[in-house]
Amino acid sequence: MTDTIFAVSSGGPPAAIAVMRVSGPAAFDAVRQLTGALPTSRRASLRTLRNQAGVSLDRALILTFPGPTTATGEDLAEFHLHGGRAVVLAVEQALAILPGLRPAVAGEFTRRALENGRLDLAQAQGLADLLAAETEGERKAAFAATEGEISRAVTGWLSRIAQASAQVEALLDYSDEDDVASADYGSVAAEIEAMTRDIAAVLDRPTVERLREGITVVLAGPPNAGKSSLFNALLSRDAAIVTPQAGTTRDTIEAVVQRAGIAFTLIDTAGLREETVDPIEQLGIARTDQAIRRADLVLWLGAPGEAPARSIRVHARSDVPGRETVPVGSVATSANVSASVAHLWTHLQQRATEIIPPPATALLHRQQRTHVEAAHAALRHAMVESDLLLVAEQLRIARVHLASLLGIDATEAMLDALFARFCVGK
Repeated sequence: MTDTIFAVSSGGPPAAIAVMRVSGPAAFDAVRQLTGALPTSRRASLRTLRNQAGVSLDRALILTFPGPTTATGEDLAEFHLHGGRAVVLAVEQALAILPGLRPAVAGEFTRRALENGRLDLAQAQGLADLLAAETEGERKAAFAATEGEISRAVTGWLSRIAQASAQVEALLDYSDEDDVASADYGSVAAEIEAMTRDIAAVLDRPTVERLREGITVVLAGPPNAGKSSLFNALLSRDAAIVTPQAGTTRDTIEAVVQRAGIAFTLIDTAGLREETVDPIEQLGIARTDQAIRRADLVLWLGAPGEAPARSIRVHARSDVPGRETVPVGSVATSANVSASVAHLWTHLQQRATEIIPPPATALLHRQQRTHVEAAHAALRHAMVESDLLLVAEQLRIARVHLASLLGIDATEAMLDALFARFCVGK
């Protein structure tokens, strides 16, 4: 018999309210034990909670939800308690001694939802991402996954592959009539090619991890070009030391800022020059070169003709006398003019959308992408096969890899790794 599990699902106390969630076959018995009677389902009822010794623990709102139409697919109860530590602990102790009840482990509620068909593996992965989201872009992408965007795409591909497989199997029944088989296979081959194109379009998108990592922007150029002043202006705070002395910045300085739902990691760097005898400055220049190589974008404050790849050329300190003329293709900025800094942010955000997708797009994880790539490769093999038996086998391989994204035939190790990311009450 399945255990009944319980845990606080609203975050750790102290808090104004603590929601104790109980799920499993003994959930309603637990409500009766602590309140004396089972309230009307799906309606909040105010009750006094008492332990087995009859000691009052709290006055709480009780909600009951009969399975299978619940978050977990099981009978589910919620105790909306006062959120003090002592109250929560007392209720946990009262539940723990009831027959068949035990504390939940991380992600166990969501895992039961998966096992009971309330969501699939792709939706569970999206929920894990939603809990971990730190930017608006991550939130939107994760929410799209929880709402089934990935699941619908994969289910559609599986349906099309199943139909193609059925047609191939039917053609194999007429394998002794070569003219019929070759004539009818044309429509199947066209559908396989169309599926291959559709899946390739999804593979062209970056992964979820890419969205989480955000955009790395390096400010680079010669010494005393105004990099640190611009770095502070972009952050709207003094993160780097600024002095008139060239070479003030000796090491890279990183700071993260969110704009338009995207995380930008800004990196201020040491000034670049060809010759220096200062060993500390040499090390700083080496680190600048490394930062430029791994950057998504470079704000280049040097001579336009020396700009590295993936650069936005910046004409800094444009308000200084003698710097009124802006080189063609450069963005005029001044750390002292907020409108110019906002204009530069517009350029950065436009370039960022070319690197990562719109936030509302549901994206694959690297692990999910591996399965989709394998399915795509199998379909490509099927496109060039002339033997219908080999075509059928490649379609089967594609189907197995795509099914794994929805949790069909998922391994226990894979599920353990996913649900360990959840909190205990989820």
